[in-house]
This record gives sequence, C-alpha cells and structure tokens, in this order.
Amino acid sequence: MSKLRSLIAGVLAAGLLAAPLVAVPWAAPAFAEEEIAMPNESWSFNSLFGTFDLAAAQRGFSIYQQVCSNCHSMQYLHYRDLAGIGLSEEQIKAIAASFTVPQGVDDQGNPKEGPATPADQFRSPFPNPQAARAANNGALPPDLSLIVNAREGHANYIYGLLTGYANAPADFKMQDGMYYNKMFTGHQIGMPQPLRDGTVDYVGSMTNDLHQEAHDVVTFLAWAANPEMVERKQMGVRIILFLIVMTGLTYAVKRKVWANVEH
Repeated sequence: MSKLRSLIAGVLAAGLLAAPLVAVPWAAPAFAEEEIAMPNESWSFNSLFGTFDLAAAQRGFSIYQQVCSNCHSMQYLHYRDLAGIGLSEEQIKAIAASFTVPQGVDDQGNPKEGPATPADQFRSPFPNPQAARAANNGALPPDLSLIVNAREGHANYIYGLLTGYANAPADFKMQDGMYYNKMFTGHQIGMPQPLRDGTVDYVGSMTNDLHQEAHDVVTFLAWAANPEMVERKQMGVRIILFLIVMTGLTYAVKRKVWANVEH
C-alpha cells in the first residue's frame, strides 16, 4: 500500500509540476517576469544521509491542525501515516477520534457520521470543491499532500512563501482582496498571511516566532510528500556499497584468472 501511495504521489506531483502556477486558485497572475531570490534554509532532510527532524515534523503537524487545516486538505494522508513522524498508536487514535467523518447511511438512507479511525483519510475542511470555493471568494485552496514536490524550489519555496508577506511598496498597485508577498511571482496572492510570531504555542522553551513555525510546518509538509525518503536513501546507500564490493570482487577475479596468461 505504501509503495502504491508513493507511486500515485509521484505521478500527481509530476502533473502538478507541469501545471502553470497561475492555475492555483489562491494565486494571482503574474504581471511581470522577474528573478526572485530563493531562500536557502537549512533542512535536516536535504543531504545524502539526511533524515526528517521528527520533533519539527510533529510541531509542524500541530500547526497544520491548528492553522492550515481550516482551508487546506491533505487527502493522500491517513491518520495511521502519522506513525512516520513518531506518534504512538494511542496518540494517533486520539487524533483520529477527534474528527468526525462520513460513515455511509443509516437504515433510513440518511448520511451519517462518526469518529474517524486511524485507517481514515485526513478529514477535508470542506465537503466538496464547490463548498471550498464558496467559502473562499471563488478560490480553491490547494491540497497540501504533495505541495512541496509540486513547486519549483520545493521546501525553500514554501518556506519563502510563508515568511514572505510584507507591506506593499507605496508605488505598487494592489488588487482588492489580494496580499503582498515578496516570494510569490507578481507579489500578489489570494491567501492571507497564515503564520505570524506566536501563532501557535509550543511546549517547552522552543521559540515560536514566524521563522520557526514556517520551518516546522514545511518539515511536516516535506515528510507528507516524501514519507519514504529516508528508506529510499538508505536503500540507495546499500546499493552503492554493494556495487563497490562487487566491482572489487570482479576486478580481483579478473586478475586471478588472467594472472598466468602470457601477453
């Protein structure tokens, strides 16, 4: 199932990458092409041997729950998948049970709902795309399951977008209902600033400023888009080591076989 999910995710991510950015309903069309500097944030998962910072991913999931899930779905995740960021079975059951999901119909044919289980998909904030558009002035908030893979710049781009909100320059004409963002092409985006200093409360002494919150939620989104990344990297390293050993053995056998052959 996880391999099938990864294959589906990869195909969908490729499709999203091929789609023009202006197709995202939250986004305003660009008015002029310009070079936008991409942030160079340090990510634990970027290197060859990199892994996900599970503490950051857990904080990021909390941010998604408290902030992002009000508008954005993650339809390719199930609650049981949260074991991948280090949550226990009891924690996952409690999280799932805090949501109600459709559970077919009753004996009279009326739709019924009940507490979610770990096997259920993440509950979407809206029952259908039409309801999502109606609640957001015609805009359809994109699903976040694959958003990190689907944007050029990946984690750095999403981080830059979340931290790129600012007051528009005095000579910059803003459209009604749009927000200025230094990272976004055209600098006008339909999504209000989702994170600010202190948007969420962290347990302990962890700083909850804008940059830390953005870093944590992007870590979670990167994991959601690539839950098999660590396993894939480990397999790649094992394959490389195997090929190195086999190359050495092949060369040794060749030397042994041909050692007594006269040239």
